[in-house]
Amino acid sequence: MKTVDFRHFHLNRGDKVLDLGCGEGRHVISAYVEGEITAIGVDLCLKDLQTAQTRFTDFNEANNEHKAFGLANADALKLPFADNSFDKVICSEVLEHIPDYAAVLKEIERILKPGGLFCASVPRAWPEQICWALSEAYHKVEGGHLRIFKASQLRKQIQNLGFRFYRRHWAHALHSPYWWLKCAFWDRQDSNPLIKQYHRFLVWDLMDRPLFTRTLEASLNPVLGKSVVMYFEKANPA
Repeated sequence: MKTVDFRHFHLNRGDKVLDLGCGEGRHVISAYVEGEITAIGVDLCLKDLQTAQTRFTDFNEANNEHKAFGLANADALKLPFADNSFDKVICSEVLEHIPDYAAVLKEIERILKPGGLFCASVPRAWPEQICWALSEAYHKVEGGHLRIFKASQLRKQIQNLGFRFYRRHWAHALHSPYWWLKCAFWDRQDSNPLIKQYHRFLVWDLMDRPLFTRTLEASLNPVLGKSVVMYFEKANPA
């Protein structure tokens, strides 16, 4: 389930792109497929990195000298990369999990080249508030969400680090009702028939991408989108 829209996050040939908190690889693999770049994903969870490596096998273009792919186990608070070493950085659905997220933003600013692009996505405030209201366990589970972001405040915080905001959109409207159902029936979510049926619908949509659901989600995203996605450019020094 891709959140970043590469139409607004253009990948140039030769770019070095970091997916920070890459999980099982959705964006780092998508970036690799999208452009002739070096795509690097980092995450703290070794199991997720192993899954990402396995998933990458089907997309590996080993004979394309203009593409490279790598994964690393690393802490977002202390990234093992030099200053100004990446052209693009993606941080999708990660900041809400990290206690000192402000330090992560500073690390992103450090490793991103002047003029480089940064894409951040977090859960949208009002759909997330419904999840929290319906289930305390939803956000208190290990590895769960530690905060609800107001997009305007996060945007300002990133801009204060020397970034220029240039675009925003919302994503995954069809997933908001699914998570509300999971939260409403948290203790019985694995056996609830309505949740099971909705999950089958989402899997079908993900695999087949029919025009109807693509059009429906695009029309609902501004109102119901579960994630807010923001794009920034790091300022060049004067």
